[in-house]
Amino acid sequence: MFRGVNPINLDGKGRMAIPARYRESIKDYCDGKMVATIDTNTRCLTLYPEPEWFEIEAKLDALPDLKPAVKRFKRLLMGHATELDMDGAGRLLLPAPLREYAGLEKHIVLIGQGRKFEIWSETLWNETRDEYLQEMDADAELPEELQTLSL
Repeated sequence: MFRGVNPINLDGKGRMAIPARYRESIKDYCDGKMVATIDTNTRCLTLYPEPEWFEIEAKLDALPDLKPAVKRFKRLLMGHATELDMDGAGRLLLPAPLREYAGLEKHIVLIGQGRKFEIWSETLWNETRDEYLQEMDADAELPEELQTLSL
């Protein structure tokens, strides 16, 4: 399970170093093979260990292509999916089109989301996080799925 907020710097080639605390488990689980794609709701990327992505890809592939909204969603998510290999130094090279989509420059944030990561521009993450906190402070109605969750 991936968790936590990890500030990271991209190098000049667009490589990000996976935090050391995750490297060994990623090597053991998927031999360092990851898949990055866009998030269709926010300007960030999602990063999956390859086995997790294969499960998602199978679910997407089973959806009907005749529905335009489904086809658009699949086109965006699967069309941007890119296989990445963690190098010996624990780095992943993020392709330019993905970096451009998410507005990634030197300072980025890797957010653990259980079985996947999100990769955000540090600036956009800070703005979005603050918006989320303000919404929670406003006593917004929790979705039904969260009302039964006991923490």
